[in-house]
Amino acid sequence: MSHSAQRRWYPIVFSIAALVLLPLSVLVLSWHSVDGEIWRHLWDTQMPRLLGNTLALLLGVGTGVTLLGVSLAWLTSLCEFPGRRWLDWALMLPFAIPAYVLAFVFVGLLDFSGPLQSLLREWFGSGLRLPRVRSTGGVILVLVLVFYPYVYLLARSAFLAQGKGLMEAARALGQSPWQAFWRVALPMARPAIGAGLALAMMETLADFGAVSVFNYDTFTTAIYKTWYGFYSLSSATQLASLLLLAVMLVVYGERRARGMPRPSSERPRGRALYRLHGFKAAAASAWCVLVFLCAFVIPVLQLLAWFWQRGRFDLDERYVALILHTLWLGGCAALLTVACAMLLAFARRLVPGRTMGTAVGLANLGYALPGSVLAVSIMLAFSYLDRELVIPLSTWLGGAGKPLLLGSLTALLLAYLVRFLAVAFGPLESSLARVRPSLPEAARSLGVGGSQLFQRIYLPLLLPGTLSAVLLVFVDVLKEMPATLLMRPFGWDTLAVRIFEMTSEGEWARAALPALTLVLVGLLPVIGLIRRSARQPG
Repeated sequence: MSHSAQRRWYPIVFSIAALVLLPLSVLVLSWHSVDGEIWRHLWDTQMPRLLGNTLALLLGVGTGVTLLGVSLAWLTSLCEFPGRRWLDWALMLPFAIPAYVLAFVFVGLLDFSGPLQSLLREWFGSGLRLPRVRSTGGVILVLVLVFYPYVYLLARSAFLAQGKGLMEAARALGQSPWQAFWRVALPMARPAIGAGLALAMMETLADFGAVSVFNYDTFTTAIYKTWYGFYSLSSATQLASLLLLAVMLVVYGERRARGMPRPSSERPRGRALYRLHGFKAAAASAWCVLVFLCAFVIPVLQLLAWFWQRGRFDLDERYVALILHTLWLGGCAALLTVACAMLLAFARRLVPGRTMGTAVGLANLGYALPGSVLAVSIMLAFSYLDRELVIPLSTWLGGAGKPLLLGSLTALLLAYLVRFLAVAFGPLESSLARVRPSLPEAARSLGVGGSQLFQRIYLPLLLPGTLSAVLLVFVDVLKEMPATLLMRPFGWDTLAVRIFEMTSEGEWARAALPALTLVLVGLLPVIGLIRRSARQPG
């Protein structure tokens, strides 16, 4: 490719990177004017509690997902016990359940007036009370059950990749299975575990729906209340910048703590190393089955029961409108995001170098931005553009002089693009890396170039990765709550918004229909993940 042709990629990549950096710049500039009265009120009434709750969640969820994910990964990858083969993939199914869905199922099932406690009072007397589910422990339990698959999946892959030679060498040196795990397998898997832990903690910081169901105040709920309670978009943006700072500290700390990956020349194992018997085998099966029941089976059965009890009566024209809005937003966002990610992937391949690599890296920073952070920053930027540019121009042209960007679908689609660009970029970059440079070079030598080269050579080879990227972004957009809730235009409710409205009113049964729809759609990428994982030996 000529130097002039390479230079054409720079404006494209820099423009996409600028879109991602727009929210970051808005967050920094929001501090030029501080509403002292609102901040004094927040500090006197909420800030200490927000900090305490957020730190408690990070500590509890971080500890829980590590213990749960690593223990399950160790059992399913290295041990043989009854049910191991189907539990190996079944433990990935909780990926399909959004955190806010599992949250309202747990509250509806375990609350004082819920079916479980009501049944127990009938059996054992009216004085029986279980611990309050609307508590710090309840929130932590739900988030651990939702986010442990991040650690489980990565730790399982790391354990499988270690081969059997290292474990056998440790056993030959007199190490017990537990000592071999603690001294050999765990240190080597630490980078993968750390990456999964960082993802779980970022999701915890960004969560809005689950903590709202539990009425548990964190920075994400404070952003929403500041925006809609105090009508102060600037103060909400400043709170969002503090949340983003916490996310960045988590990412930085994880990268410093995990160190460099340790390559292994071992061939992946084809079977488990340790065959468990008796009590140990029963305990391993019981532990894995218990997690699977609590994280997937019981919530889905409860949603089905609520659907049959009340949710099926909501199958009307309004629900059809919710489906159409959700599908339209998901489809448009997926196509837009995958198109931009495709451009980034080709730019990185065709124009190698530090400058292009840095620009592409900046364009993929958006996944670290919580939806609530994106919402307030983009809305603040669009509010400024409406006030300073759109309204004066419309008035000058004889128009109504009304804001066009604020509260528009354009703002919402931009938030989705920034948030999920990295999700689409990963599968596309992997697919493009498998295309040997000799193929397009041979096509050019035969006179095939430009758009024909893309259509005849690249597109067929990139089709599986492209479909995976579209599906991943589509499902993530369907499940996304905070940005959609804060930025949707009037009348553009989605399934996630419907769930929020129903759970805010305690209508668990009426929230079951949209929740089941999201779970069923969310199973599609999880099934693909299970199929790819099944190709690994183990």
